[in-house]
Amino acid sequence: MTQVAIVYHSGFGHTQKQAEAVAAGVAAGGAKAILVPVAEAEARIAEINAADAIVFGAPTYMGSASAPMKTFMDYTGQIWYGRGWKDKLAAGFTNSASQSGDKLSTLQQFAVFAAQHAMIWVGLDLLPGNNNSKGSVNDLNRLGSFLGAMAQSNNDQGPEDGPIASDLKTAEHLGRRVATLTRQFAAAKQRELVDA
Repeated sequence: MTQVAIVYHSGFGHTQKQAEAVAAGVAAGGAKAILVPVAEAEARIAEINAADAIVFGAPTYMGSASAPMKTFMDYTGQIWYGRGWKDKLAAGFTNSASQSGDKLSTLQQFAVFAAQHAMIWVGLDLLPGNNNSKGSVNDLNRLGSFLGAMAQSNNDQGPEDGPIASDLKTAEHLGRRVATLTRQFAAAKQRELVDA
């Protein structure tokens, strides 16, 4: 079965809810989701390496991925050198307290990181929601991202109150998309091996 690792950091629980939504989408897309909190990532690196795709998630702190996620990214230098993740699919998600919060910067950081690993980036295929007079915060992709899934959670409320349902459904959509494309990509690679 196709496997998708979701490596994430969550400072206060909000981004964990987003990661769980991505995992639900992966399962709905017909792949096995492997949730890996970044604190466990080094110990579970064999699981991550064995996955067909890797989705990276972290809160955006000070315009960047959180420090624990960045530490993990730096840890992968040996994998990078050996091209261990070459041609795996990759995607990303992030959360912050502000509507913008410079979340795009974090998704760009993940996309560049994936490119350095020779991975293939999967963006969000949803048109922006909540951008006209008939829209609402209940629209999927209400924050208007194309590079990955964004969410917003109020800084004075816990994960039981945020991210809101539309942000979680957007993350689930991303997970389903990654799973579907990963299965297609794996099948195409298998056909190439058979035809060779």
